Amino acid sequence: MNLLQTRKLSTLLHPTIKNPNSPVFRTTKWTPIPHRSLLEPKGQDLDYINVAHSHLLHSDWSKLDTLLPKLDPFRVKHILLKIQNDYSISLKFFKWVELKNPNLLTLETNCIIIHILTKNRKFVSAESVFDKIFKSCDVSMHSKVFDSIVCCYRMCDSTPRVFDALFKTYAQMKQFRNAADTFSRMKGYGFLPTVESCNLYMSSLLSLNRAGVVVSFYKEMRRLRMMVNVFTVNMLINGYCQLGKLEDARQVFDEMSDMGFSPNVSSYNTLIAAYVNRGLLATGVKLKVEMEKNGVSANVITYNTLMNGFCKEGKLHDAYKVFDEMKVMNVAPNTVTYNTMISGYCKLGKTEKGTQILEEMLRNGVKADILTYNALLSGLCDLGKTRKAAYLVQELDKKKLVPNSSTFAALIRGQCIRKNPDRAFELYKSMIKSGCRPNVDTVKMMMSSFVKNDDFDGAFCVFKEMLERPVGPDSVIWSVLCEGFSKEWKDRLVMSLLKEVDDGSLALERFEKAKSVIFHSSVEGKEIEQDV
Repeated sequence: MNLLQTRKLSTLLHPTIKNPNSPVFRTTKWTPIPHRSLLEPKGQDLDYINVAHSHLLHSDWSKLDTLLPKLDPFRVKHILLKIQNDYSISLKFFKWVELKNPNLLTLETNCIIIHILTKNRKFVSAESVFDKIFKSCDVSMHSKVFDSIVCCYRMCDSTPRVFDALFKTYAQMKQFRNAADTFSRMKGYGFLPTVESCNLYMSSLLSLNRAGVVVSFYKEMRRLRMMVNVFTVNMLINGYCQLGKLEDARQVFDEMSDMGFSPNVSSYNTLIAAYVNRGLLATGVKLKVEMEKNGVSANVITYNTLMNGFCKEGKLHDAYKVFDEMKVMNVAPNTVTYNTMISGYCKLGKTEKGTQILEEMLRNGVKADILTYNALLSGLCDLGKTRKAAYLVQELDKKKLVPNSSTFAALIRGQCIRKNPDRAFELYKSMIKSGCRPNVDTVKMMMSSFVKNDDFDGAFCVFKEMLERPVGPDSVIWSVLCEGFSKEWKDRLVMSLLKEVDDGSLALERFEKAKSVIFHSSVEGKEIEQDV
């Protein structure tokens, strides 16, 4: 088969090339897949392979077990090649070897079974073999895998989909560098991944905020005249939105009809979310009206996005109108819907309304999560209603919900508002024991509460506790803790820390750093510099 015939065959087998006669492909010189064959078995090897083949055809695994001691990688490869036309038997034999003696499975053997599976369109099974290879290999193995697939390609009479399976596996594993390298090397042989695999790759990139790569990859797809679909275009729109390029996103959206696509609910939702996040709520609302005029029904994501936008702007009346509308339109509210409304009301101090919505949520069989209760707890604690908050915490145990950092932060804030810094400190210690980490704002509020109550001993206890943690407070927290300390209390703090050094419970370098911060902490924009 000559190079031209190879190109024609690969085009027939590979449906992702939208226009193989385009200038891009007519002028591209592809590297032909090399011809390679294994050394033919002779003598005892040939006899062994024929006997094993007979046992496999008759599914006589007990007799095959007796041959196991004399099985080696060379024989495994030839047995697989001999039975490759029956993928079911091939896979059973491969798994049998994997169970009995996995050391007999070389990289080449794994690639042979992958070729057999992809040739028979068993892509999930093929991808699982790739997955096992990559989870057990080092970084240098990735290049060898591609080379091995190329070497085994012709002896297995394979198809280009084997390369697609490799690209897709990397995309699923979020190994973007390896996926990009595979894509580049595939192009060298005249093969391109399917649009489904490209969509998965772009989706994985977007999930890790790699929107710039998504835009570049899409442009390369178009340059190669690769087939795209509405999902591909949606991800391009999403990519532009992540990059903050709303004008480009809208332009792509407007050009969808010229490409032969009709925007779907995901297309609209992506743009609406981008406008709302930018503070252009009115534009988001107009886009929802536009989508409905075009026969695209809003879904729960559409409504949740608009409700969240109104709540952020404190427009609870408008948010509730959207909430009512979705129920009229028979769009069932979900956990996110209720959490958005509860949080919105509680942030404005309307905890009773938030509680009513929680009750409605539970009546409708929608499961509340820790975010639901955190929103209510935060609202109650901001109002100093710590007793009601305590009752709500008891509900967490009944619902088998685990408190997180936000839960503790709200409770600590509530006690500080009630001027109970000692109780706040107890909650802080419980927070640490549970594995949750406080942020700077939580520590700052707790320390300020002690200082405002002239309880510098309490403030020092917090400071000392933080120093005892494996990762001590950073300079920002240290500065915050020392604001408001008088000269007398700073001297006392330094002496107490020095005693900790003498007792061996505090490293000298940590003491020196703490001392430096204590006497250089900002007070009304001026630095206090004093010698100890």
